[in-house]
Amino acid sequence: MSIFSVTELSKSFRLPRRQKGFWKQLSALIFPKYDIKVALDQISFDLKEGELVGYIGPNGAGKSTTVKILSGILVPDSGDVKVFGKTPYLHRIETVRQIGVVFGQRTQLWWDLQVIESFELLKAIYEIPQEEYDKTLAELVEHLDLPKLLYVPVRMLSLGQRMRCDLAASLFHSPKILFLDEPTIGLDAVSKLAVREFIRRLNKDKKVTILLTTHDMDDIEALCQRVIVLNDGKIFFDGHLNLLRKKISPERYLVIDFLNDSENLEEKDVEVMRREGSRVWLKFDPLTITAPELIKRIASKHSVIDLFVENPPIEETIAKLYR
Repeated sequence: MSIFSVTELSKSFRLPRRQKGFWKQLSALIFPKYDIKVALDQISFDLKEGELVGYIGPNGAGKSTTVKILSGILVPDSGDVKVFGKTPYLHRIETVRQIGVVFGQRTQLWWDLQVIESFELLKAIYEIPQEEYDKTLAELVEHLDLPKLLYVPVRMLSLGQRMRCDLAASLFHSPKILFLDEPTIGLDAVSKLAVREFIRRLNKDKKVTILLTTHDMDDIEALCQRVIVLNDGKIFFDGHLNLLRKKISPERYLVIDFLNDSENLEEKDVEVMRREGSRVWLKFDPLTITAPELIKRIASKHSVIDLFVENPPIEETIAKLYR
């Protein structure tokens, strides 16, 4: 069952054309000229209940515009959007009760208030019963490590601390859909792992449908199986992450620890990527030679201590797709 759907969605913006010279600038005040920026160009996709989907693309691809339309902030030029059967920008109140949104660059907390005071304001706005609020607050404080932040003014939080608080703030009303725009921006390595685990648990245990927009490909690889790739306002790919790898970059890496240095290692259909002492990275195409065949061939000629097969970094795959 689709929990929300997007059908042939389009959105453009008028951007004032910059004029050079005093008289042209003066004329532009009276007769302004505009350039049209197409943010979304007839895109279509849907998400089923309980899915966790990566929505990725370069800067300016239209990701944030999509999220703003889905949450009812923007009105599209054409196309149809349905969230639980309702159009978000026509049914704002009903829609926002079902969704949570986190924008990495913007906070929904009140700048001069303590974090706990912002939480209590959200409790009043969403009319959350006290017992439910206390239970949710205890869970979020524990899982997002917030005890030391509750009584700190929002303006004094670091970016990473604010992101954790914003994530908590988006969940007090128990949304069924969560839009995450750069949720791990500014987090250190330990905090990133904690937030990823929290998102994974939220999706698995509470069946929250999540659309994750990020430039951090480690987040995508750790959390998402399905990815939607957006570029220049159009969807270039929608499918399983492994299918994207095969479509763009079928190569795989074989990493081998040899007993001795293997400077003379030369194999057909294999490219030596790099060497570090007795460890060698080999790139091969599984359509040309399978991993077992390659391992058998090398092991018959060299003394091998250990080896493993890995995929190229997802960043390389995405970069090839953009190019």
